[in-house]
Amino acid sequence: MIFFKYFAFSSVFILFFSGYAVANERIPVFVSIAPQKHFVQQIGKDLVDVQVMVPAGANPHIVEPKPRQMAALSKTRLYFAIGVPFEDVWLAKIAAANPKMKIVHTDHGIDKIQMEAHHHHEDEHVHHGDEKAHNDDDQALHDDDREQEHKDHESHAEDEHAEDSARDPHIWLAPSLVKLQARTIREALQTSDPGHKVDYAANYTKFAMDIDRLDSDLRKVFAGKQGLRFMVFHPSWGYFAKAYNLKQVPIEIEGKNPKPAQLKELIEHARENKIRIVFVQPQFSSRSAKLIAREIGGQVAFADPLAEDWMDNLQMVARKFKMALK
Repeated sequence: MIFFKYFAFSSVFILFFSGYAVANERIPVFVSIAPQKHFVQQIGKDLVDVQVMVPAGANPHIVEPKPRQMAALSKTRLYFAIGVPFEDVWLAKIAAANPKMKIVHTDHGIDKIQMEAHHHHEDEHVHHGDEKAHNDDDQALHDDDREQEHKDHESHAEDEHAEDSARDPHIWLAPSLVKLQARTIREALQTSDPGHKVDYAANYTKFAMDIDRLDSDLRKVFAGKQGLRFMVFHPSWGYFAKAYNLKQVPIEIEGKNPKPAQLKELIEHARENKIRIVFVQPQFSSRSAKLIAREIGGQVAFADPLAEDWMDNLQMVARKFKMALK
C-alpha cells in the first residue's frame, strides 16, 4: 500500500512537472535582422525564443548563414522574413533546411518605394574651377577604392539594370510600416500557438500603442523641418525620410563607392544645402563620407538602421537628424 501511494504520488509529480515544462517551452523562432527580434519579442514576450540570422555589424546584402545557424533552423517553427537582399539567395535554402518550418513574409502587403540612387544636379554642372582643389583627394580615393570598385562591378554587373529599379527593403525604419509588420507577426504566432492567442493579441495592442507614441514623438521632433535634406552614405533612411517629410541624399547605392566626379557633385550639393553632417552606418565603409565631411567643414555621425533596440534607436537617430537639420 505504501509503495502504491508513493508510486501514485511520483506519477502525479512527474506528470505535473512534464506538463509544466511543455506549457513553458518557448516557440523557436528565427528572424533575418535584429530589429525584427525586437518586434517578435514585444509580441511573443517569454513565449518565444528568437534567433537572428544577420549578426550585429554584418552587412545584410552579402551575409551568409553560419553552419550552426543552419543547424538551429532544423528545430525552428517560424522564420520571419523581411525582404532584405540576402534572402533572395538564401531563403530557399533556409526553407529546405526545415520543410516543416513556416516562412512568414512580414513585408507582405507593404508597397515598397524605389531605392534611391546618387543625387544628380538636373540643371547644373560641376564647376571646373573647383576641380584642381580636389584632384589630389579624389585621385587618392580613386586609387584606394579602385580594386574594391572593380569587385563591386563584377558582383553587380549582371544586376545593374534590375538594381536601378530595385525596391527599398528598409521598411522597419518607418513606425507606421512596423505596425503592419507587427500585425503579421501576431497573426503568425496566434496560428502557430493558438493556446496563447489572447496573450499575443494583448501584447500586440500594447506594442502598437508604443509605436503610435514613438511616431507622435518623432513628428514633434521634425515639426517645421519638412523638405530639409540630410546626407547618408548608404540610402537606408528612405522610409524614415518619407514618413517625416525629409529628404535623404545618398552617397552610394548597393555598396558602390562614388566616382570622383560624383564626389564633387555631392560636395557641391552639400555646400549649397548647408549640409554639415554625413551619416554612416557600421556595416559600410565611411571613407567617402569622411572625405565629403572634410570638404564641407562638417562631421561624420553614426546612425545604425540595424540596431536591435529599435524604439530607442529611432529616437536617438531622430535627435541626431534634428541637430543635422538645424
